[in-house]
Amino acid sequence: MPQIVGVRFKPVTKVYYFDPGSVEGLETDSRVIVETARGKEMGIVVQSKHDVPTEEIKGKLKKVLRKASSLDLVEAQKYKMMETKALETCNDLVRELDIPMKVLSTEYSFDGTRLVVSFSAEQRVDFRDLTKQLARSLETRIEMKQVGARDETKILDGYGRCGRRLCCSSWLTEFHPVSIRMAKNQNLPLAPSEISGLCGRLLCCLAYENDQYSEIKDSLPPVGAVIKAPEGKTGTVWGVNVIKETLLIAFSEEEPPQELLAQDVEVVEVPPRSKKKKK
Repeated sequence: MPQIVGVRFKPVTKVYYFDPGSVEGLETDSRVIVETARGKEMGIVVQSKHDVPTEEIKGKLKKVLRKASSLDLVEAQKYKMMETKALETCNDLVRELDIPMKVLSTEYSFDGTRLVVSFSAEQRVDFRDLTKQLARSLETRIEMKQVGARDETKILDGYGRCGRRLCCSSWLTEFHPVSIRMAKNQNLPLAPSEISGLCGRLLCCLAYENDQYSEIKDSLPPVGAVIKAPEGKTGTVWGVNVIKETLLIAFSEEEPPQELLAQDVEVVEVPPRSKKKKK
């Protein structure tokens, strides 16, 4: 099995595998210089040297070049402190050139040879003049990176309707697909204002309990099923409460529906549509 170290370049982001080669002392929290498709980068080891199955490796592993030196760390900190000024310069030029874009962040490489400018825009924009003037003003190579709504919110950070810091900024390292079907599956209101996050997209947390909802719903009688209560009465399921795992059952038109635990009733007949669905 190939041997790797897991490296992360920024907090709360994806972990990338690198070939440790002959570099020693690659313990967790070590700063390392690695070779990437964009050139040399400084990252932090979050998974120490270990073996992984071959199928987990996609493509050829890039190498860990060396552990970061004290000089590397000092240089990285110096350029980190210059990012605020670079952001101001970039925003001034965007206004001056009247470019329809929103600059979100500027990030220097550890040695200052490259500045990555992350921005959002409604459509494609021509930023050639901007990069030329930025390169001339900041005396470094400029890379422009357009990001989507979710990544924009991750960069800007904030607090959700739950009162906690956004998942994408605090612990969620990758975005996973979220669909309106998940909201329907959990019987949530389908108004956009109720199921959308600060990014304007569907809430990431819709996916967290969706599998559990599906599993419980599959184990409960569907609406329309005929059941037999513990005392022997027969009724029809009017509603299902997945959280409580209870059923709202109507025994007759004269009396109001009763709520019973699903485990206490016996299913007598399932509606034809539900039978077809189960197949």
